[in-house]
Amino acid sequence: MGILSFYNMPKPRQFDHQPIYYNPKKEALEKRIQKVKRELGKEELDIEDYKESIRGSFSEGTTHLRRSMERGNDLSSRDKKNMRLLFILAILLFALFFFFLR
Repeated sequence: MGILSFYNMPKPRQFDHQPIYYNPKKEALEKRIQKVKRELGKEELDIEDYKESIRGSFSEGTTHLRRSMERGNDLSSRDKKNMRLLFILAILLFALFFFFLR
């Protein structure tokens, strides 16, 4: 039974991704137009507008996060610092093993 189904295997489904063009200038222009309409009172606020005003407010409210953002400490720089620390610890452990435990 397994031999017969080996020759008639179904083809796998194909991945069909249609890329979407993203224009950041157009999106920024639309946001500015909506902001002006809201200021003039022609458009009501929706949930998305509140999300934009909330984003980043926690890190601005705390002093240690604000300082780290001002210094430019982001996730990639912290990862680099952690990898450097692990590399130094590995070298020290190797030196300890090589000189004292051998």
